[in-house]
Amino acid sequence: MKKLLASLVLMGTTQLAAAQGTSLYLFNWNDYIAEEAVAAFEQSCHCQLVQDYYSSTEEMMAKLQAGASGYDVVVPSQNAVQALVKQGALAPLDKGALPNLKNIDPAFLDRGYDPGNGYSVPYAFTTTLIGYNESELGKLGIDAADWSVIFDPMVLEKIKGKVTVMDDAQELFGAALKYLGYSVNDHDEKHLREAQQVIRTAKPYWAAFNSSSYIKELTVGNIWVAHGYSSDMVQAQADAAAAGRHFTINFALPRQGAVLALDNLVIPKSAKNKALAHQFLNFMMDGKHAAGVTNEVGAGNPNAAATAFISEEIKAQTAIFPDPATLALLEPLEESSPKVRRLLNKLWTEIKIR
Repeated sequence: MKKLLASLVLMGTTQLAAAQGTSLYLFNWNDYIAEEAVAAFEQSCHCQLVQDYYSSTEEMMAKLQAGASGYDVVVPSQNAVQALVKQGALAPLDKGALPNLKNIDPAFLDRGYDPGNGYSVPYAFTTTLIGYNESELGKLGIDAADWSVIFDPMVLEKIKGKVTVMDDAQELFGAALKYLGYSVNDHDEKHLREAQQVIRTAKPYWAAFNSSSYIKELTVGNIWVAHGYSSDMVQAQADAAAAGRHFTINFALPRQGAVLALDNLVIPKSAKNKALAHQFLNFMMDGKHAAGVTNEVGAGNPNAAATAFISEEIKAQTAIFPDPATLALLEPLEESSPKVRRLLNKLWTEIKIR
């Protein structure tokens, strides 16, 4: 027995926790947590953080609604939080176990999707924008800071087969609605059908609907324009530079406006280890640990205590930390009514099958 205990100690605290079966199961977006924070949490709790990933809100909601259980923490955007609360799928938070909640900027608390933050704490925010190959678009004189770069056939003719858009109905319809001058939350059937026609017209010029691998495709130069999240574009830019590519990746917020996604940490009602889940939430609201999702991942940060630990270079990028003028052009997606969801699903299916 002494020999066994000695060997377990040598395995390290994370492996010891795994051997004892102490694990926290996190359902998260792809590449949306700093590795340093993962290692620090595992060391602090003597446990193992086990992650499962999704690439769209629809994918996450479908899996949860299909009965997926075993997750202790999930990272949904604001509209998904609202839906999960209505479904009774989330456990109420024990605020007494979350002293670091004081670190969150009050501007991100008590939002309409979860008044009083009874079920969620803000984690990070992203904008949905355009990542692009600055070298190639520069040669063609194409302005990436405009939704026309993915929707206007006259522009797309120059970059046909070099464009990907998100495989996400709400995000793509939101972009098309902004391109047309509407709100991303416009639920007027006439306007949604206009947006569908914009998407249908542009579709033949696109290489793919892609919400999972556009970072790599941009980085290696297979595509020149990608519709996606700001944090992913920061990563693509860094990866291309690190690989010594002969081109530069950049990103831009379209001047018509875009989607702002505020992602949150929540605990499912079915979570098996709610105490450890609360420990994780509190750990991630520590300023130093919270800063990692910005410095390493490139996401915006709602944690006021994290500001001192965030790179000045990143803080200066308005696509990540929008200034007041830019913020006025951004809109969070809201939960749709069942009627609107059915219509959007119908329009989306028609787009995908033709």
